[in-house]
Amino acid sequence: MPNILSLTLLLPFLGALLVACIPANFRFLIQLIALFTTGLSLLFGIFVFVSFDPAAPGYQPSQSVSWVDTLGIQYRVGVDGINVGIILMATIVAFAATCVAGSVTERVKEFYFLLLVMIGGVIGAFASLDLFFFFFFHELALIPTFIMIGMWGRGENKNYATFSITLYLTLGALIALIGLIALYLSGNPRTFDIEALAQQFQQNPIPLASQNFIFPMLLFGFGILVSLWPFHTWAPLGYAAAPTATTMLHAGVLKKFGLYGLIRVALPLMPEAAHAWVNVISWLCLGNIVYSGMVAMRQRDLNLLLGNSSVAHMGFVFLGIASLSLVGITGAVIIMISHGLLAALSFAISGHIYQQTGTLEMDRMGGFLKAMPFVGSAFLMAALAGCGLPGFANFIGEAMTLFSAFKEMSLVTSLAVWGGLVIAAVYMLRAVRQVLHGPLPDAFANVSDATWGKIPLALLFVTLLWFGIWPRALTKKITPAAERIVRMVSKTGAVNVAQNSR
Repeated sequence: MPNILSLTLLLPFLGALLVACIPANFRFLIQLIALFTTGLSLLFGIFVFVSFDPAAPGYQPSQSVSWVDTLGIQYRVGVDGINVGIILMATIVAFAATCVAGSVTERVKEFYFLLLVMIGGVIGAFASLDLFFFFFFHELALIPTFIMIGMWGRGENKNYATFSITLYLTLGALIALIGLIALYLSGNPRTFDIEALAQQFQQNPIPLASQNFIFPMLLFGFGILVSLWPFHTWAPLGYAAAPTATTMLHAGVLKKFGLYGLIRVALPLMPEAAHAWVNVISWLCLGNIVYSGMVAMRQRDLNLLLGNSSVAHMGFVFLGIASLSLVGITGAVIIMISHGLLAALSFAISGHIYQQTGTLEMDRMGGFLKAMPFVGSAFLMAALAGCGLPGFANFIGEAMTLFSAFKEMSLVTSLAVWGGLVIAAVYMLRAVRQVLHGPLPDAFANVSDATWGKIPLALLFVTLLWFGIWPRALTKKITPAAERIVRMVSKTGAVNVAQNSR
């Protein structure tokens, strides 16, 4: 019988199956099923998060069902401090995205079917402890993304954006798959079980030459999926063209898959290569933070600005990972959670603005704080959170990554501070001025504030603020699991790298 974690990820698939069986003209029933299944999944996600005990050993809850014994494949899901907060964030964003999906008016049945499949795949990817299902669920979530952008996307560059995001993410997934297969082949006995592989490689580490082949495969494969500079150009274009709900899910949740893969798989299984590639990661992350931030300053389209801002924020996660420290890894996970909430909130707001005005060109906007006080206030709060203002969860994560990285990478960290604080403040506050202040254009005199749309915005904002005011709700759960990973990385990595450099 499925446990509560399995129910959390299976409910969206059940909803998709029910939607597939309902005639297309029953739109209200389709929307109701989607809201009910994602809402129930959210309640289960909250229960998993609240009931998780960081002091207890192992994964909780967990479930394992053998599938293909000859290949060592099993359906295995579980929760520890690394993914418990991410799964909670995923269920929150999924419910919020389902709430705002009502703006879709064409081929509603097909859209909700794909949306629910994407949600189930997203949750399954972060819950899986088997490499096969880890990758399978990600691809299951990725395919609907391509279809939804191509069919329900907007803007003149919709087709190009669909082609670009499909090409980049397929390439990234293929490179990562090569690395994952190589990991599987390195096991003895061969298995896809992540925990079993970790135990094997602690006793018999992968040869350094093999690590230096597999680790960059995972680094750049996962990196492309995360929009690591310079493989990031698909992200702003894709998010500008995608439907609002799709953008919320991908930018908020699915994009974190690559970062989660580095922390869960690459670092603990290949500690020597992790130390060898730290400098590469640290300098590449500057491209995200500084370059993407400067590109964001030049944008006139709100979604392109938010897309480049999202890419810039990923640099802080890479910086935390590159620190290979307890504080850095903990901060990286907090940023993954907080940015997921922030990205979903920001794109939900931009979706409402587009629905009301038919444009996202900031030069044509103004006065929206008075015309749409709730949405305008939410946009102001999201902009301040994006600047790293204390009181929001983003500040906690970014501060932890910067403090952890400064000792070993002072130059990189100093540049990251300049890029993350100064540049982000410039483009975010400029957007606030253009969108919220000044006179309201006559063309937008009839814009209206959100009604039922206030629910998903409030849910995302309150959660972001709650984790910012009470970060211990996250840190006390993350720290023990992050400590285990850091211990696995530091146990052999520094010593062997030093020996091989002589």
